Amino acid sequence: MERIYKGKTKDVYLIEGGNYLLRFKDDATGEGGVFDPGANQVGLSIEGMGNMGVRVSAFLFEKIEAAGIATHYVSADFDNSEMVVKPAEIFGNGIEVICRYKATGSFVRRYGMYAAEGRALDALVEITLKDDERNDPLITKEALDALNILTCEEYDQILIMTREICQIVKDEFSRKGAELYDIKLEFGKADGKIHLIDEISAGSMRVYKDGKKLEPPELANLLLGN
Repeated sequence: MERIYKGKTKDVYLIEGGNYLLRFKDDATGEGGVFDPGANQVGLSIEGMGNMGVRVSAFLFEKIEAAGIATHYVSADFDNSEMVVKPAEIFGNGIEVICRYKATGSFVRRYGMYAAEGRALDALVEITLKDDERNDPLITKEALDALNILTCEEYDQILIMTREICQIVKDEFSRKGAELYDIKLEFGKADGKIHLIDEISAGSMRVYKDGKKLEPPELANLLLGN
């Protein structure tokens, strides 16, 4: 295997046949030892985080594919915290798509004059550029098109896919008596078609139960029924 990318929470390897292997780590994004899926730096290490990431991602990718939505997921190896995925072309240098059901995190920090913690947002979608140097700036539909990162048609399709995917995830937690506040997704293109890519794990979302934010191990155990 050839490692082609060393990331914050996982490394990426090119494997025989042209697919990629994602090797998940126990590192999580955050600051000052506090987990934050919206952070762009490693803030803490959680034992078993990598394994949870693979298990939750595989569980949700399979649910999403069963609904007829294209993903790059191929298979998972839980023993080694690894996932095999199909190659996909990212948009620009990468975009992140955040779907928000309740105001929290960076949304409240930016818009606290108007949005208190927990305000309902009705599947509001934001797109940011993956750019650590500029703190992952928000970007509009028109700017994405003007910079040749996304066409307006691709933007509209990603918006629809995001809300369909996030409703599936939201419903899974609702069945367990929990509430999805927000979730971060990534998209790319394979065979000329937009796919959900990267991971969709405990480190990519905020979920609350009985008024308490679930930490990644609690979130994974609840979702997977452990």
